[in-house]
Amino acid sequence: MPRLSQPATPLASLRFLRRAAFSPSSPHRFHNHHRCYHPLSSIPRPRGQNPQLNQSILASPALRTMSSLSAQAKRLAGKTIVVTGASSGIGKSVAQEFARTSPDNLKIVITARRIDTLKKVAAEINSEVGSGVKVLPVQLDVSDPKAVAGFVGGLPEEFRNIDVLVNNAGLVKGVDQAPNIKADDINVMFATNVTGLINMTQEVLKIFKAKNGGKDGGSGDIINIGSIAGREGYPGGSIYCATKAAVRTFTDSLRRELIATRIRVIEIDPGQVETEFSIVRFGGDKAKADAVYKGVEPLTPDDIAEIVVFTVGRRENVVIADTLIFPNHQAAATVMHRKS
Repeated sequence: MPRLSQPATPLASLRFLRRAAFSPSSPHRFHNHHRCYHPLSSIPRPRGQNPQLNQSILASPALRTMSSLSAQAKRLAGKTIVVTGASSGIGKSVAQEFARTSPDNLKIVITARRIDTLKKVAAEINSEVGSGVKVLPVQLDVSDPKAVAGFVGGLPEEFRNIDVLVNNAGLVKGVDQAPNIKADDINVMFATNVTGLINMTQEVLKIFKAKNGGKDGGSGDIINIGSIAGREGYPGGSIYCATKAAVRTFTDSLRRELIATRIRVIEIDPGQVETEFSIVRFGGDKAKADAVYKGVEPLTPDDIAEIVVFTVGRRENVVIADTLIFPNHQAAATVMHRKS
């Protein structure tokens, strides 16, 4: 068999491949996030159009990765995605990752309480991937049941046919232990982490169940961002752990309730991730927040976002139902190796 010429674009890096996209300024060029541009002629044609390439894909891990990513982009194309808590941290990264993965035909609704920050996130996404992704920032406090009830009806018509819901909004307040836990902290954590997530799910689930004329019970993806704290408790985090345990139980029960449908229910439980999480926990005390990550290498929001997009990008019959993600130094909620 004649030797297949190798593409000029470096293909060895998974991260390069994952972030590869078409240049907004020129649809005839291929680019990565280092702003290195290559003619599309240097990239092999899609699988199925080139027999030599098909054999090369089977033989090359790098090309297999590229083929897989292309399939993932196609599965995401045309979808409408809602991400709560998207003004920073994991939620922001999830929105960005969806846009990078399928930059040609996607709608993303990003929600949070800070509308000005959301608008900046939307602008960043559009600047990076171009006009193929429509991003709608919507101010929403998921702890407010009335706001959640009016959320879908308040969307522009073109954004109402939601396909994916990422329930990411959540927070932790304080490190007090019983019986000294503040009532306000208890209430806001449950209202946001539990009631807010359930209310959002119920509103969007109505749309999912009506899809395809109700055939097969409807379709869609619900991704709940949980935590290792929902699997094991720790001192000073009893209320937060209780809220995440509630999310875990709700998710498992919901999956059983929807077993006869094409609606996928997915939970992703991160271990230690460096976000605004600890700053909020310590009431804005950055020194205390920084001490949490001293001597360790926590996960980044992008690490979790990659997993979220991967789970949604599987074939409809594939459900990655439950995922626990640790950084290398962590083995449990309170078992971590710290460098001295």
